[in-house]
Amino acid sequence: MSQQTARRGGAVWALVITSVAGFMAALDNLVVTTALPSIRKDLGGALDDLEWTVSAYTLTFAVLLMFGAALGDRFGRRRLFLAGLTVFTGASAAAAMAPGIGSLIAARAVQGVGAAVMMPLTLTLLTAAVPAARRGMAYGIWGAVNGLAVASGPLIGGSLTEHISWHWIFWLNVPLGVALLPLARLRLAESRGAGARLDLPGTLLVSGGLFGIVYGLVRGPVDGWTGSLVLTGLIAGAALLVGFMLHGVRSENPMLPMRLFRSRAFSGINAASLLMFLGMFGSIFLLSQYMQGVLGYSPTEAGLRMLPWTGMPMLVAPVAGILSDRVGGRPVVATGLFLQAVGLGYMASVVTADVSYGAQLPGLIISGIGMALFFAPASNLVMSSVLPEEQGIASGANNALREVGGALGIAVMSSIFSAQGGYESAQAFVDGLRPALVVGSAVVALAGIAALVIPARRRTGQAAVAMEPAPVLETAAR
Repeated sequence: MSQQTARRGGAVWALVITSVAGFMAALDNLVVTTALPSIRKDLGGALDDLEWTVSAYTLTFAVLLMFGAALGDRFGRRRLFLAGLTVFTGASAAAAMAPGIGSLIAARAVQGVGAAVMMPLTLTLLTAAVPAARRGMAYGIWGAVNGLAVASGPLIGGSLTEHISWHWIFWLNVPLGVALLPLARLRLAESRGAGARLDLPGTLLVSGGLFGIVYGLVRGPVDGWTGSLVLTGLIAGAALLVGFMLHGVRSENPMLPMRLFRSRAFSGINAASLLMFLGMFGSIFLLSQYMQGVLGYSPTEAGLRMLPWTGMPMLVAPVAGILSDRVGGRPVVATGLFLQAVGLGYMASVVTADVSYGAQLPGLIISGIGMALFFAPASNLVMSSVLPEEQGIASGANNALREVGGALGIAVMSSIFSAQGGYESAQAFVDGLRPALVVGSAVVALAGIAALVIPARRRTGQAAVAMEPAPVLETAAR
């Protein structure tokens, strides 16, 4: 790398550019939630249509993340980052101009494609630009900005929907994307992964498998669990995912080498990430509608009242990153997950058709602290669990599993909601919400248990080393 390229790829610029890009991608996971009632009123659609306005984004985002990371490793991370950012910005404008629910869902799916290319490369570009000794703090700031997206998603979505229109939750991305494109071109250093190759069979297997399972879960409550399309989606999806795992074992250059999961650190943090997002996203999807449809808050009021939960990462995530540098990521992540589980369990115990906000507040605060303790240390654990040349695919895999967890969480918890309650009355909504939150709490508690599988670290001089790097390192060496 030339000296000029190194200067262009300075750590501060890399942190700013990748954090803002990550903010955009993370924002669009949740910005729609508080706008759902207005979208349904304006464009029509049933519960499953509303699910797809969220899941179309998370699903294409999830299934193409590892492919996006591989494209960046092969053709240049900065080049593909710019391509993903361009697609994401254009699709945001298309979503803002969508004339019907079908075209909105299609635009959301294309948004997810752009985000899938852009998002995993933010972490690899940042890792390449920041010295190893300062990565914990950098990941903490990156995590805080992503936490800001989670925090401001419901609030921004609610405020724009109430005071302007829901279309502006998508127009918001356009000036940010247009501003980032020249900055990224001029200030980020180009890099590639060593010997990176594309895995088209693996991409087709994992994409088809995840689509089949999420489609079956979304359509199950509507068409019936014994419906031919539902059963076909679930069975074929599971079979394709098994094929993907076998492909990862047998192929010479798979998209996701299954050998990485021999490392307890890698397998533990990825299991925890999938389960945490499953419980969190499904809960936020339902609670944002509960606050408006049952408790009668406006979109802005609902977004503001969610801030003690969704806004906590802004305050706590940088501290969590520093803590992970000092004591290791495992205790911080596990503590955060158990706190999130406690918060969701508390919410399940207090939700009624007329509960006061004061009664909800402790659960929101506990969940918020828990979520904040998870973000930055989790990123650090992922990137330190593999060899440097494997960090691109590790970032893509972890982000993919998070998004899969989000899509599955919305589908699973909406299915529980539909089976136990519905939109017919305030009490019917609560009857469906309560068991869904109980399941969300249990799933996040399982994520905490998965985090405890991660090996404790030991100190060697100033560096913190995982207790069990051998399976990954030895296999990679072979």
